[in-house]
Amino acid sequence: MYAILKAMDNVVHIPLEDPSKEPEKQIVFRVVEAGDESEPFTDELAKALVSLWNDKNVQKVADMRSEFQLNDSAKYFLNSVMRIHEPGYRPTEQDILFSRVATTGVVEVKFKIKELDFRVFDVGGQRSERRKWIHCFDNVESIIFITAVSEYDQVLFEDETTNRMIESMQLFSSICNSTWFLSTAIILFLNKKDLFAEKIQRVNITTAFPDYEGGQNYEEAMSFIKMKFSELNLNPDKKTIYMHETCATDTNQVQLVITSVIDTIIQKNLQKAGMM
Repeated sequence: MYAILKAMDNVVHIPLEDPSKEPEKQIVFRVVEAGDESEPFTDELAKALVSLWNDKNVQKVADMRSEFQLNDSAKYFLNSVMRIHEPGYRPTEQDILFSRVATTGVVEVKFKIKELDFRVFDVGGQRSERRKWIHCFDNVESIIFITAVSEYDQVLFEDETTNRMIESMQLFSSICNSTWFLSTAIILFLNKKDLFAEKIQRVNITTAFPDYEGGQNYEEAMSFIKMKFSELNLNPDKKTIYMHETCATDTNQVQLVITSVIDTIIQKNLQKAGMM
């Protein structure tokens, strides 16, 4: 909420629809500027957040997040303020899935599926994190590259002159065509497809791709983005990019995708071992 209110004042210059809510706005400012935003909600703060979120101009500015930095999960949590404020609140599965914590460094997770041992390394994608891992994985079997397909009209946190989609494509190209990963399976998750489906009706992908001439609909726009990523593969005869449209908060869909990904990894390993 603080990010939205600051953007209303300093970026888009849109006032509250209801000026009588100015005291609630000041409550939010006071809490954040005092460094108390991580403390449990007070009744006063919870009521202020609900009141402000019901202001039409606040919701309007929340939809303008290409103009400022706002987490995609903001709407979800602002719609859930009173539930979260209830005594004895315990996060639901969806609460956890919508929470965002930036990965720093390299995080390793080990697990077993279909009697096979997997080691997964989660790495930070922000520029400051890449130097920690970009040279470390010359012997990995597969790389899962996740890009937020809905961020075609947004800029980086660390560089507000660079489009997130274009930056993601440049990083993907450097990994896909690296000499270290010539025989590595590349699996591309085009994530946040639900947000993409909603946004494409309002914002054309020409924001990132001026050469796009298709319609403002999910199918055409997604196909174009897939084509753009495919074109980054300089060795299509030797390397296949396995693409999946995903929504990380849809656990059923993700489970199906992960099953497909695991089967792909197993097949690649069997091929390398000469068993297929």
